[in-house]
Amino acid sequence: MLFDGAIRFLERARLGFAADDPLEFNQTINNNVLRAQEIISELNLSLNLAEGGEFAATLRRLYDYMDGRLHESNRYKKEDGILDVIRRLTILRDAWAEMLHKTNSGDASPTELTLSAVG
Repeated sequence: MLFDGAIRFLERARLGFAADDPLEFNQTINNNVLRAQEIISELNLSLNLAEGGEFAATLRRLYDYMDGRLHESNRYKKEDGILDVIRRLTILRDAWAEMLHKTNSGDASPTELTLSAVG
Protein backbone atom coordinates (compact mmCIF):
# COMPACT_ATOMS: atom_id res chain seq x y z
CA MET A 1 0.00 0.00 0.00
CA LEU A 2 2.91 2.36 0.67
CA PHE A 3 4.27 1.80 -2.82
CA ASP A 4 0.83 2.52 -4.28
CA GLY A 5 0.55 5.69 -2.21
CA ALA A 6 3.95 7.00 -3.29
CA ILE A 7 3.18 6.23 -6.93
CA ARG A 8 -0.20 7.94 -6.64
CA PHE A 9 1.39 11.11 -5.18
CA LEU A 10 4.02 11.13 -7.92
CA GLU A 11 1.36 10.79 -10.60
CA ARG A 12 -0.42 13.77 -9.04
CA ALA A 13 2.88 15.69 -9.05
CA ARG A 14 3.17 14.99 -12.76
CA LEU A 15 -0.21 16.65 -13.29
CA GLY A 16 1.33 19.85 -11.95
CA PHE A 17 3.56 20.12 -15.01
CA ALA A 18 0.46 20.80 -17.11
CA ALA A 19 -0.71 23.69 -14.91
CA ASP A 20 -0.65 27.14 -16.50
CA ASP A 21 -0.78 29.01 -13.21
CA PRO A 22 2.74 29.25 -11.72
CA LEU A 23 1.44 28.88 -8.16
CA GLU A 24 -0.59 25.78 -9.00
CA PHE A 25 2.38 24.39 -11.00
CA ASN A 26 4.78 24.77 -8.08
CA GLN A 27 2.40 23.75 -5.29
CA THR A 28 1.09 20.66 -7.05
CA ILE A 29 4.56 19.37 -7.83
CA ASN A 30 6.08 20.33 -4.47
CA ASN A 31 3.31 19.05 -2.20
CA ASN A 32 2.96 15.70 -3.92
CA VAL A 33 6.69 15.07 -4.27
CA LEU A 34 7.13 15.82 -0.55
CA ARG A 35 4.39 13.32 0.31
CA ALA A 36 6.04 10.65 -1.83
CA GLN A 37 9.38 11.40 -0.17
CA GLU A 38 7.78 10.92 3.25
CA ILE A 39 6.56 7.48 2.22
CA ILE A 40 9.96 6.52 0.83
CA SER A 41 11.55 7.72 4.07
CA GLU A 42 9.19 5.47 6.04
CA LEU A 43 10.07 2.52 3.83
CA ASN A 44 13.74 3.28 4.36
CA LEU A 45 13.41 3.59 8.13
CA SER A 46 11.47 0.33 8.36
CA LEU A 47 14.36 -1.70 6.95
CA ASN A 48 15.91 -4.17 9.37
CA LEU A 49 19.56 -3.97 8.37
CA ALA A 50 20.65 -6.46 11.04
CA GLU A 51 18.43 -9.26 9.73
CA GLY A 52 18.02 -8.15 6.12
CA GLY A 53 21.71 -8.30 5.26
CA GLU A 54 22.84 -7.19 1.85
CA PHE A 55 19.29 -7.10 0.49
CA ALA A 56 18.23 -4.53 3.10
CA ALA A 57 21.41 -2.53 2.47
CA THR A 58 20.66 -2.52 -1.26
CA LEU A 59 17.11 -1.33 -0.62
CA ARG A 60 18.47 1.42 1.62
CA ARG A 61 20.73 2.64 -1.19
CA LEU A 62 17.81 2.46 -3.63
CA TYR A 63 15.51 4.44 -1.33
CA ASP A 64 18.27 7.04 -0.80
CA TYR A 65 18.73 7.27 -4.57
CA MET A 66 14.99 7.74 -5.13
CA ASP A 67 14.84 10.44 -2.46
CA GLY A 68 17.70 12.28 -4.14
CA ARG A 69 16.06 12.05 -7.56
CA LEU A 70 12.81 13.42 -6.16
CA HIS A 71 14.61 16.23 -4.35
CA GLU A 72 16.32 17.18 -7.61
CA SER A 73 13.07 16.99 -9.60
CA ASN A 74 11.25 19.10 -7.05
CA ARG A 75 14.00 21.70 -6.81
CA TYR A 76 14.41 22.15 -10.55
CA LYS A 77 10.82 21.24 -11.50
CA LYS A 78 11.99 18.51 -13.88
CA GLU A 79 9.78 15.53 -14.58
CA ASP A 80 12.49 12.98 -15.45
CA GLY A 81 13.37 12.11 -11.84
CA ILE A 82 9.72 11.63 -10.98
CA LEU A 83 9.28 9.27 -13.92
CA ASP A 84 12.41 7.34 -12.89
CA VAL A 85 11.13 6.89 -9.33
CA ILE A 86 7.65 5.87 -10.49
CA ARG A 87 9.24 3.18 -12.67
CA ARG A 88 11.43 1.89 -9.82
CA LEU A 89 8.60 1.91 -7.27
CA THR A 90 6.35 0.05 -9.70
CA ILE A 91 8.98 -2.66 -10.16
CA LEU A 92 9.41 -2.98 -6.38
CA ARG A 93 5.67 -3.04 -5.76
CA ASP A 94 5.12 -5.74 -8.35
CA ALA A 95 8.02 -7.84 -7.04
CA TRP A 96 6.74 -7.69 -3.45
CA ALA A 97 3.20 -8.52 -4.62
CA GLU A 98 4.46 -11.55 -6.51
CA MET A 99 6.53 -12.71 -3.54
CA LEU A 100 3.58 -12.30 -1.17
CA HIS A 101 1.32 -14.17 -3.56
CA LYS A 102 3.80 -17.06 -3.69
CA THR A 103 4.14 -17.01 0.10
CA ASN A 104 0.37 -17.17 0.57
CA SER A 105 0.00 -19.96 -1.97
CA GLY A 106 2.85 -21.99 -0.45
CA ASP A 107 5.06 -21.75 -3.54
CA ALA A 108 7.73 -19.48 -2.00
CA SER A 109 11.33 -20.60 -1.76
CA PRO A 110 13.27 -20.19 1.52
CA THR A 111 15.08 -17.20 -0.03
CA GLU A 112 11.79 -15.48 -0.83
CA LEU A 113 10.53 -16.09 2.69
CA THR A 114 13.74 -14.55 4.06
CA LEU A 115 13.16 -11.48 1.89
CA SER A 116 9.75 -10.98 3.42
CA ALA A 117 11.45 -10.36 6.78
CA VAL A 118 13.25 -7.35 5.28
CA GLY A 119 10.22 -5.23 4.50
